[in-house]
Amino acid sequence: MKQDSSWRKILDKLLPEFLAFYFPEIHQAIAFERGFEFLDKELQKILPEEDDSGQRVVDKLVKVYLRDGSEKWLLIHIEIQGYRDLDFPKRVYHCNYRISDRYKEEEVVSIALLSDDDPAFRENVYEISRWGFRLYFQFPMIKLLDYRDKWDELEHDPNPFAIVTRAFLKTVETQGSDRERYNWKKHFLLELYHRGIDRATVLALYEFIGVVMALPEARDEELYEEIKPTAEEQQMSLLAIAERKGLEQGLEQGLEQGLEQGLEQGLEQGLQQAISDILEIKFGVAALVLVPQVEQIASLEVLQKIRAGLKQAQSLEEAEALIRAFASGHS
Repeated sequence: MKQDSSWRKILDKLLPEFLAFYFPEIHQAIAFERGFEFLDKELQKILPEEDDSGQRVVDKLVKVYLRDGSEKWLLIHIEIQGYRDLDFPKRVYHCNYRISDRYKEEEVVSIALLSDDDPAFRENVYEISRWGFRLYFQFPMIKLLDYRDKWDELEHDPNPFAIVTRAFLKTVETQGSDRERYNWKKHFLLELYHRGIDRATVLALYEFIGVVMALPEARDEELYEEIKPTAEEQQMSLLAIAERKGLEQGLEQGLEQGLEQGLEQGLEQGLQQAISDILEIKFGVAALVLVPQVEQIASLEVLQKIRAGLKQAQSLEEAEALIRAFASGHS
């Protein structure tokens, strides 16, 4: 499911912000300056991609260090639950046990975010009690629907997950009304350009909102055309604060950073990052709307052609036409 993928991506990019917003006590106890590590490959070996009902689940496992001065590290098991399932606490318990069995010497703390639309569903306890035997398992749980009465606070909260939460609430509220969803989606996307937040966060939020607040393809195209002029006016391009003579140096810097990343994660991803950097350097944050199209292209040859073409593009419209032409030819 696309929403599953969106939650995975935004957790990968904004984990500290996620914990700071939804689980502040946990965030305060973690020494993020020491780094953290996602253990996705290990998690895939331990847990299945689907639960017993056949539903896909969003699990993340992250290794973190504590801020108490010790050298101890522990594992946080994050569950995103998007549908009502009375067996959910049992599944979280089983996941926690299996992870603990794999990492026998470490603490494993499970936490959950409920992103379903059922106000009554808020299970976070699994218990067995019989013949003197008792097992009691409870985990911290956040229900997104509970933020409905905190709209004013959310509007003034600088944490990016305040926007994520508002987008979720309006997605639930506008079910069955493409017109209302269109207006709210436009509102949130334009807000990203006015907030003055960094490029990586803008892109992460743009991708998340774009998928979660799903619209028919034609309406999404209409929305993109409507917000493009405002996005261009609000661009935070590096060219606005640097001499034009520094452009080539900036382009090469973006390319080097992208290729360096490519050595670690694959040359295609490195070129995608380089293209993203070139787009921002030349055309500002407004150009970030094109990045999701670039990320769908896995052909090294096509990405190289796009990168070369963007160096010659004189406007965002030219860049958009170039990317769309290559993307359509690649699909």
